[in-house]
Parts: sequence; structure tokens; C-alpha cells
Amino acid sequence: MTQKDFIKGVDLSFVDEVETEGGQYYEDGKATDVLEILHRAGVNAVRLRLWHTPTGGYCNIDRTLSMAKRIKAYNMDFLLDFHYSDYWADPGKQAKPKVWENLSFDELVAAVYSYTKEVIEAFKKEDVIPDMVQIGNEITNGMLWEEGKIYKEKNAEKVENWDGIIPLIKAGLEGVQAAITENNQIKTMIHIDRGGDNPGSRKFYDQMEKFQLDYDVIGLSYYPWWHGPYQDFEANMEDIATRYQKEIIVVEVAYPWIVPDEIPEVDDAPDFREHLVPGYPATVEGQKAYLEKLIETVKQTPYNLGKGIYYWEPCWIPSKQEWSVGHDNNWSHLTLFDYEGNKLMGLDAFAKE
Repeated sequence: MTQKDFIKGVDLSFVDEVETEGGQYYEDGKATDVLEILHRAGVNAVRLRLWHTPTGGYCNIDRTLSMAKRIKAYNMDFLLDFHYSDYWADPGKQAKPKVWENLSFDELVAAVYSYTKEVIEAFKKEDVIPDMVQIGNEITNGMLWEEGKIYKEKNAEKVENWDGIIPLIKAGLEGVQAAITENNQIKTMIHIDRGGDNPGSRKFYDQMEKFQLDYDVIGLSYYPWWHGPYQDFEANMEDIATRYQKEIIVVEVAYPWIVPDEIPEVDDAPDFREHLVPGYPATVEGQKAYLEKLIETVKQTPYNLGKGIYYWEPCWIPSKQEWSVGHDNNWSHLTLFDYEGNKLMGLDAFAKE
């Protein structure tokens, strides 16, 4: 395993679609392989999402394998993000893959185990075994709904239930372990979206402790417009490192480089302009400074438990109108490349030691 001392990572899940359908990336005005640009800038790890049977055709196992080979050619770490869905899985939606819709609960648990194991074995066969695996994506409210949903309603009252999600997470963790040998080590991550929410983080990871789940890394998302003021993020990092004594990776981060003419709608997010971190404007320079600050904050986590960040979709440039995910690109003001695919200054934040 090539686990880096500090992960300076990016999520490149849209790159395949961008490049396949005509998009291009540039450095100093010259068209260049985006992996080469990122590698030269100091990026040392890449995250890819995996959907079970996506209707859009991208982020399936075959295309993810192809991307993984490119990542490994640059000796970058590879984080595989199991969504356990055919589409986006996040706190607001965790739909089961269509082929699992009619399974009983026991059958669903077995499917998670066998699918996870088979996927890891497929990557191992192609010699691109992941360095780390996420068991679910932002599973704050559960996964594989309804069976794995934590917060439900019963008789018009909210009911909290962990009996569904825990066996499902365990099945994923055990599926990873079953696929590896003594020569292969894969770290496992459990990921929620509560980067600036200490009570929410503790509520979730206390349950992981209670049920004695055997995993390696706490994964958090932190976007200021969704997850609270920056000082709350700093305090949460300090507290959960002290409380759980586990490695922490802030596995989704982003910051705007421009205020677009029309503010995009992103999952009912509040206006990001009202949630910028003071002193860090939505400019190319402000984005770079913010990213440098964020990296330093994570590095200063107590007990040296802050192990890295992943920038979410820095390369999702607006190179086409209609996307396989069924909606517009609402993220191009948060990328590390401009609208035409030119490298921005913000990417240089990864070069700083």
C-alpha cells in the first residue's frame, strides 16, 4: 500500500464524462492530460465514486476501472467511494440499486457483502486495488433506504433506528476484508457530512463505537454553506480526533473561484455568498488562500490524526449542456479549472508542503 503521509486528493468522477464527450484541460495554454496537470501540482490521491448500475453509463465498474488505471500510472493513492446506489447517495437520498429493490433484509445484507467483495476482486485482478474504500457516501441518515434508514416516522412521530444500517455497514466492511490477502491492505472509511456539526458528528460516530464497528478512517464533508462556520469545523476536528482517536480525512471540500452571473441551485443550498469564510473572497486568489488554510487546519488536528483532504469535483467544467446525471453542471464556479478548462491558481495550494 502506498498510503501517503498527508493526502492531497481530488475527486475526479466527472473527468471520464468530460473527456469522452469533448472537454479538454489546459496548463499555460497547452492542452494536457488532466492527471499530468494534477500530479505536477502536488495532488497525490484521487477519489472515484462507484454506482451499481447507473442509467447514464458513467461511474459504473468498467469505466471506474479504466480511470483507476490512469490514477495508478501516476502512483497516486486511490479511494473508491461505494454509493450502494444507481445514482447520487447523500443525506437526502439513499436509494437502493434497482436490482436490489425486492430483496428481503437478509438478502440485502448478503448482497452488500458479495457485491463489495466482487468489486474489490475485480480491481485486484486488474492490479489497481484501492488504497482506501468508503462504505457508503454521506450516510448521516442511513444508507440503502428504507431498510437502512436511521430516522423514520411511525405514528406521526420520529423514530431513531440503528438496527438496519449497522448490519449493512458491517457487510460492506466484511466484503472488503474477504477480498484482500496478506499482500494487500485496504483502509476503510465511514463518511458523513457533518464537518462543522460537532453534536451531529458525535451522535453518529458514538453509534459506530457502541456497535464496535471495525473501520480505520472517519470521513467528513465540509462546505461552509451547508456545514457551518469555519470555527465550528476547527472545533469539530479537534473534538472528534480527541474523542475517537481515529484518522480523519475531510473527504469533500470546495470553495468558489468566481461569483457566477446566475447563482446555481445545488440541492437547496443557501446562497454561498452569505457563507464565505471572512477574509476569503470568491476569487481565484481567495480560493487558493482558503484551500491553503484548510489544509493547514487539517494538518494541525490533535495527535496528528488529520490525514488529508479531497477536493470535490475540481475538474467538472461546463464543457457540455446535458450531463449523464440528469441535471445541469451547477458546480463550475467551485472547480480548480476555469470554464474553458484552464488550470486555476487554486490548484497550486496542493504544492505547499
